[in-house]
Amino acid sequence: MTTPFPFSAVVGQDDLRLALLLNAVSPQVGGVLVRGEKGTAKSTAVRALSALLPGVAVVPGCRFSCDPTAPDPSCPDGPHERGDGAARPARMVELPVGASEDRLVGALDIERALAEGVKAFEPGLLADAHRGILYVDEVNLLHDHLVDLLLDAAAMGASYVEREGVSVRHAARFLLVGTMNPEEGELRPQLLDRFGLTVEVAASREPEQRVEVVRRRLAYDDDPAGFAARWADEEAAVRQRIGAARELLPSVRLGDGALRQIAATCAAFEVDGMRADIVMARTATALAAWAGRTEVLAEDVRQAALLALPHRRRRNPFDAPGLDEDKLDETLEEFSGEGDGGGDDDPDPGPGGPGGGGQPGPQDGDGSAPPEAGDGGESRTSAAGAGEQSAVRAAEPFRTKVLSVPGIGTGAAGRRSRARTEQGRTIGARRPQGVLSKLHLAATVRAAAPHQRARGRGGAGLVLRRDDLRQAVREGRESNLVLFVVDASGSMAARQRMSAVKGAVLSLLLDAYQRRDKVGLVTFRGSAAEVALPPTSSVDAAAARLESLPTGGRTPLAAGLLKAHDVLRVERLRDPSRRALVVVVTDGRATGGPEPVALASRAARLLAAEEVASVVVDCESGPVRLGLAGRLAGELGGSAVTLDELRADAIAGLVKDVTSRRAA
Repeated sequence: MTTPFPFSAVVGQDDLRLALLLNAVSPQVGGVLVRGEKGTAKSTAVRALSALLPGVAVVPGCRFSCDPTAPDPSCPDGPHERGDGAARPARMVELPVGASEDRLVGALDIERALAEGVKAFEPGLLADAHRGILYVDEVNLLHDHLVDLLLDAAAMGASYVEREGVSVRHAARFLLVGTMNPEEGELRPQLLDRFGLTVEVAASREPEQRVEVVRRRLAYDDDPAGFAARWADEEAAVRQRIGAARELLPSVRLGDGALRQIAATCAAFEVDGMRADIVMARTATALAAWAGRTEVLAEDVRQAALLALPHRRRRNPFDAPGLDEDKLDETLEEFSGEGDGGGDDDPDPGPGGPGGGGQPGPQDGDGSAPPEAGDGGESRTSAAGAGEQSAVRAAEPFRTKVLSVPGIGTGAAGRRSRARTEQGRTIGARRPQGVLSKLHLAATVRAAAPHQRARGRGGAGLVLRRDDLRQAVREGRESNLVLFVVDASGSMAARQRMSAVKGAVLSLLLDAYQRRDKVGLVTFRGSAAEVALPPTSSVDAAAARLESLPTGGRTPLAAGLLKAHDVLRVERLRDPSRRALVVVVTDGRATGGPEPVALASRAARLLAAEEVASVVVDCESGPVRLGLAGRLAGELGGSAVTLDELRADAIAGLVKDVTSRRAA
């Protein structure tokens, strides 16, 4: 077995370590979601935690890790008699991103059930993780139906498996830990709420701390066992402190003053439901136990809020996570009571907790572009060159109609286009290819019925063979790659159109966020085009790049379309199943480079030849319009829609019109 990196040897990341330790002290806190950029010790810290957890006693031979002092009466391997049991270390079970539903919850052997009448159930990862840790790396990349099953089990403490009339239930109580890189996409708010705590992590910007990270990592890689031995005393101390805090936890008093502060804080930040209040109360209690106290103080409530509320507060999709700490301190001060939960203005979070709640400084302040002083959406002429324009702010976003890719795909689960999926409505049946997972019972019976006499079956009953089994074919929805090709030339900046254009693109980004699409951003201006954002699941990143997009110069339309073609070609190699929708935002003018109009026409026909679904958002304005965007849409094999029509019902039929024209 590989020696894990010692938990106490992790450099910095105080909030991450504290959140994990609080869940180790009180698993009822509900787990932790760790959000941060790649290479910030997220997975290392989680894997290291499992070595600190106390061992568990289990019923010998039970595949579901029943507690011998209180065995589960519904255990599929039961019933069990009460006894001493056997001790084993707490498990950490990893759920792979590509796991199937059967691998997660367990699988029923359908062939044996039909042919032999045997209910043969094979436990899944939820059963393996019972009374341990279930770790989901890149939880935001899991299919939604897996996340639903996972979080339902975490909330109920049990897993229910229903397969063709057979029901299996077993206990599934575990510490749920998920990690994710926000650049690869977000979790839905209702799923975020099921994680007890959340932590934002970022790499240190202090050279000395970064040097220490590298030094320790190299030492560990050279001699894992020796490195772990050097940290054995610190690990033993942390393990002992976890045990002491667990014993102290039932004695911790949560007074009315602290409860009032918790309720007032949740109300002040407008969190939905009551789960936040409960999680804050459990977290504050665990903080007091970790600090060796039997009374919850204001500092515990403050730290609990910083861990339990950032992912639950109401915010727009593109707002940065985190809490307004000044508002938090004002609320705690206003509702501070006498005695318990008193209002300390400058609280010290106590042993094991960092000061200030752990929102990393570099992420709190300035964004990707400095604010424009009083620009109100207007642009200023830069001294760098004639026609160069600074970034303008986007107009208010609005709700757009659905743009879909025609045909049926097989891509990642989402909400945009029709696709063959494991979930969704059943539309037919086929012979199984590989392991049978979704039985189409009626089709199976129809396939077996004509052969019953030949198989010697004259009375009641049905003789089934492997060749009779039919797999259900299901249709759901898939997410797509929405590639925005945005004209940022000087003609777009005229008459303050860029503000409206950015508002329209931001509205389409909101739609992509809701439909769980990947997005990319290509811009063209001056003499060339560039990939402002490679295809990603983070629409937040796309919105940030759009906000800082400058304008000015000529219009190299052909370069923009060819750059989009290159992006799509690379993306098809990476993910052949994901289909693309190209949204070209332009007034249709082509003025950059030699023979700009002819080159733009050839580039458009190149995309059309590859049957790339496209829509042109026509940004031309004024009383006299040349109709260039409509001409471009025709060469792309797509349709054009004006900024005003982007809000109208007419857009709903755009792609259908494109499909019918191609069919004709």
